[in-house]
Amino acid sequence: MADIRSYTMNFGPQHPAAHGVLRLVLEMEGETIRRADPHIGLLHRATEKLAESKPYNQSIGYMDRLDYVSMMCNEHGYVLAIEKLLGITPPRRAQYIRTMFDEITRILNHLMWLGAHGLDVGAMTVFLYCFREREDLMDVYEAVSGARMHATYYRPGGVYRDLPERMPQYDASRFRSDRDMKHLNAARQGSLLDFLDDFCERFPACVDDYETLLTDNRIWKQRLVGIGVVSPERALELGFTGPMLRGSGVEWDLRRKQPYEVYDELDFRIPVGTNGDCYDRYLVRIEEMRQSCEIVKQCIAWLRRNPGPVMLDDHKIVPPSREEMKDDMESMIHHFKLFTEGYSVPAGEAYAAVEAPKGEFGCYLISDGANKPYRLKVRAPGFTHLAAMDEMASGHMLADVVALIGTQDIVFGEIDR
Repeated sequence: MADIRSYTMNFGPQHPAAHGVLRLVLEMEGETIRRADPHIGLLHRATEKLAESKPYNQSIGYMDRLDYVSMMCNEHGYVLAIEKLLGITPPRRAQYIRTMFDEITRILNHLMWLGAHGLDVGAMTVFLYCFREREDLMDVYEAVSGARMHATYYRPGGVYRDLPERMPQYDASRFRSDRDMKHLNAARQGSLLDFLDDFCERFPACVDDYETLLTDNRIWKQRLVGIGVVSPERALELGFTGPMLRGSGVEWDLRRKQPYEVYDELDFRIPVGTNGDCYDRYLVRIEEMRQSCEIVKQCIAWLRRNPGPVMLDDHKIVPPSREEMKDDMESMIHHFKLFTEGYSVPAGEAYAAVEAPKGEFGCYLISDGANKPYRLKVRAPGFTHLAAMDEMASGHMLADVVALIGTQDIVFGEIDR
């Protein structure tokens, strides 16, 4: 009887490294992968279809839930598409706030990626380090929007509200000594910008700590160097964007090539890899965290110097303030109409894309002139990256699949949509 040469096995969805809902059907020959077939759709939320039955503003919160680690960047793509159709431009201060929060979101995303990638490959400590800094930035999210994750902070015409003049502080607790509480609240005595200033001063040293743990760690390098190599030409053919493309040596970044908001006024570098393997993609994302920190600093400096409105004054699109609404009949009508029917968008179509932490996140929006989209199509970066899993995994060992899932920085909200 002939020996069985290959066998098929499931990797996920219950596997801890499959991040919940990825099912890979692997064709194995011993420990070597011959074929990897990703099965998706276990998280399907019908976000694009749901958007067709809701006024435009009511779908902003759905964008947060697509890539639930890059919340405000997703909102940004959707809101930019609406603004294109409406033909409006938000105030300058709102543009700087958006740019600043895009970069805060990039740091949040990369911290989550680094912690989870390290944990998947077997490095426990870096996970705890990353979440220590992540907590501060989640507090910044909460300070501006009231929500730690799903912020719904960007709106067509600007942002929901201006930056707070006071950061929330830790309260006394029987689990926390006065000394600990004083230490935790030390950076929270001023405004949100003061808090971010303090964060940006100490964050580069934190990134140094992550690199001390990983960059020259021989186990880390053995697991990542030479794994999942993608050439620059092939990366472009596969539709890679973001760190996956830049790790292969292609300097493509929408913040530089197709600037939006105020990126063309800011000074930052685009890190690029040379070998196109998992290790280069790791180095690219580490440097992106440093560059995002520099961008946040520049935005803080501008926002300190330039007060002003953060929302357009057009009450056909933007609701009036609570004071106006309770004092003026016309404002009351505007408020009622906006929160029951929403606003109608001129017929037409628009595509808007942002450089999200995982790559190009785009929204293609078609309007038929009604108060809700005729069609919404989301271009999710993770979808095209996962499509390359077979090509990247073929010939590697089973243990390398975990490193490949980590290097792709997969989040299934946007893949399954």
